[in-house]
Amino acid sequence: MIRMKKSTSERAYPLDLVEYEVLVGACGGIAAYKVCYVVSELVQRGAGVTVAMTEAAKQFVGAVTFQALSGRPVLDNMWAADDIAQVQHIERTARADLFLVAPATANMIGKIANGIADEFVSTLVIGADSPVVLAPAMNDRMWANPIVQRNVTTLDDMGYTFVGPADGWLACRSIGPGRMVEPRQIVDTIVPMLKSSPPKARRNEESSSS
Repeated sequence: MIRMKKSTSERAYPLDLVEYEVLVGACGGIAAYKVCYVVSELVQRGAGVTVAMTEAAKQFVGAVTFQALSGRPVLDNMWAADDIAQVQHIERTARADLFLVAPATANMIGKIANGIADEFVSTLVIGADSPVVLAPAMNDRMWANPIVQRNVTTLDDMGYTFVGPADGWLACRSIGPGRMVEPRQIVDTIVPMLKSSPPKARRNEESSSS
């Protein structure tokens, strides 16, 4: 007789991010696959995660993947809204507790530093009402370029948080700084930032009831 073993599985992560809302802006880079792990862990820990994608990001990870991991539609069209009265880039950022941009390409960093909002992710960042964390990923020469470093300094001075980049093997077959940090480091950076204050939804609820 075959006896079925009783499942002893437990949650992989603590359920400690309930009510927190995280916006994730995925940009075009091979490191976009690492963002899948970040989204998955945040969701498993109870956070509500909404992913926005640039057109370039779709060349590396399909929107269906992020939709499956987050359990929510992916934002990739500023002109589409569930409600015609919604202004997407305002409505979505208003309820976010944190905005992660990963991989943050040289192009995206440059856009944000210079106030350019010409597609969904950059428009969301410009309209952000929460801390913004950028996880850079690019070629080592691009990272070392004075223009990129100027843009990074500008954003750092404005209060944007950078995690990475790391040194290592790059997609261009060179070794150096520019590699996006691993998902674990990204999560370990943003979770304490989230927990530093109650979820925005709870604060808004308490404010409206007082």
